[in-house]
Amino acid sequence: MGNIVIGIEGYVGTGKTSVCRNLLNKIPNSVLLHGGNIYRAITYGILKTGLINVKEDNNKLSSLNIKNIMDKLKLKIEIENNESVVYIHNQKVEEEDLQSLETSIATSKISNYADNKKLYEFGRNIVEELKQKYNVIVSSRDIVNMCPNIDYHFLLIADLDERVKRKIHQYEGKITFDELKEHIQKRDEFQKKSGYYKIHPITRVIDVTACKSVEEEANKLMEYIKI
Repeated sequence: MGNIVIGIEGYVGTGKTSVCRNLLNKIPNSVLLHGGNIYRAITYGILKTGLINVKEDNNKLSSLNIKNIMDKLKLKIEIENNESVVYIHNQKVEEEDLQSLETSIATSKISNYADNKKLYEFGRNIVEELKQKYNVIVSSRDIVNMCPNIDYHFLLIADLDERVKRKIHQYEGKITFDELKEHIQKRDEFQKKSGYYKIHPITRVIDVTACKSVEEEANKLMEYIKI
């Protein structure tokens, strides 16, 4: 049996990244491609360098060619400790910068308006290259459109308040529960406008609201994955 590709999408706060990392321990010879972090790194680079003012009107954002921005930032992907990391101008972009509220909101907005075709092609090529050597876990948005030949596709969902509760510890008192809830609702709206969270024939929707641990969430997915 050849290597497989497992795509995992999830609403904000469903534990998508943690589940993917847990699956690395359950699926032999696997690597994790943080597809969402590629977009976050692009957004971080835009914010950091001032290449574009993301507060500009939507017509200007819709003319963005994301691949051109990637080239300007000299963005590249490396696999380190079985997970993808992103470099901009030969400097690794740290997780804290990728996950900041500013980057998160701007990423949702840019992805809603920008032309993502070349980015999808870029991501598809990375997945195909990795699949030659590994079982590939892809954590991203709109995975089925990016990789139509994917073997498994999961969408993690959970109640909004539960998602806020899980996410708020990440910001260490920098934001209130209600403020974070508003941020997450706003990101949900942007993601849906972008056409994400679609349910395809291959998609299995997994409700993780009642799960008490990442291990429990990962085991729910493993019930369907054949290695």
